[in-house]
Parts: sequence; structure tokens; C-alpha cells
Amino acid sequence: MAADSIVLMWATAISTHAQSGRKIIFRFAKELNPAFDRASQPIRIIIVWKYESATGMPATEERERMELLEDALEPLLEHDGFATLALVSTGENLREWTYYAKSEQGFAARFDYAITEMPELRIEIHSTNDPDWDMYEQFKAGVKEVVN
Repeated sequence: MAADSIVLMWATAISTHAQSGRKIIFRFAKELNPAFDRASQPIRIIIVWKYESATGMPATEERERMELLEDALEPLLEHDGFATLALVSTGENLREWTYYAKSEQGFAARFDYAITEMPELRIEIHSTNDPDWDMYEQFKAGVKEVVN
């Protein structure tokens, strides 16, 4: 791990729907570098990838395409502390990546550059101001630790 890493530790959480038994899997930044100033990345950007599946989880081929997207984005978005991937959720026919970034315009430019060689993606991108990372903090506060 690089000394200037923003995310120091990742964790996984699973939510199970009471009636259907279907799961949503969350991968999230459990621990951030204490020296990191969240206010430097005040824009929350959510990339939404919808898919069709009888189980609610993506088929192998679709999941591999999602991983290719994430792998293409990571070096460009996270370079020079521009953006931080804070949360990824998968389930109920939806994968969402939640990033925090310095600017919406800079994110769009880096995103477009990262996907130039990729086949067309059917995704949605939503952004809003969240300088205190409230959505991230609310998610983390709702995670119950289970130790077996």
C-alpha cells in the first residue's frame, strides 16, 4: 500500500432482503487515511450499471465487464488524489460505484478518457455536492459487524 493511499482498508457487507432472500453485496472503504481531508473531494458521483438477472446478481460475463470498467477508471480517477472510490454495491440488478471527487468536470474528463477503448456502456452517472461525505458516513453507521 502506498504511503499516500486514501483508503487504508476495505470491507464487505451483505444485506439480505427479508422476503425474497436476495442479497446486495457492498464493498466499502472501511478506513480512510487520517491525513486525508474529505472536503478536498466534495462532489459525490455515482455510476449506475443496470443489468437483468433472475438472481439479482450479474452473470459472469457482465460482472467481468464491470470489473474491466473499474480497473480502467481506478488509475485515472485516483491519480494525484483527484477522486476516491468509497462504496460499490451489487445486487437487485444494479451495480453502483460511489466516488468522491474534486470536481464534476474533471471527473467527466477522466472518465471519458478511461473508457475510450471500451465498448459502449449503458450506464447512468449522477452527481451532487456532499462535502462532508454524509452518504458514506450514513452507510458506514448502518453496517453491523458480525464476527464468527
